[in-house]
Amino acid sequence: MRLGKVIGNVVSTQKNTKLEGAKLLIVQPISAFDERVGSPVLAVDAAQAGVGDRVLLVLEGRAAISVLRQRAAPVDAAIIGVLDYVNVSTPAKSRN
Repeated sequence: MRLGKVIGNVVSTQKNTKLEGAKLLIVQPISAFDERVGSPVLAVDAAQAGVGDRVLLVLEGRAAISVLRQRAAPVDAAIIGVLDYVNVSTPAKSRN
C-alpha cells in the first residue's frame, strides 16, 4: 500500500467492459512528507476521491482487481481510501 495525491481525472468514451462505470484518476505516488515518489499512475477509484485528495493506493494486481469485484479486470492500481491526515513520528534518540 502506498500514499498518493490525485492530480487529474481521466475521461474515456470507450473502456474494457469490466471497467464500465469505474471512475479513473491519475495519482502521483508521494512519501509521508508529500514528496513525489516515482511516476504518476492511472488508478480505479473505490473511495470517491477527487483532484487534490491524498489517498491510499494499492499497486498489486490482485488487490486492485478486487476493488472492482470483477474477475480478470485489467487493473494494476486502485484507490482504496481518502486520507484525513498523516502522523509521522520519528524514533527517539538513544541516550548513551
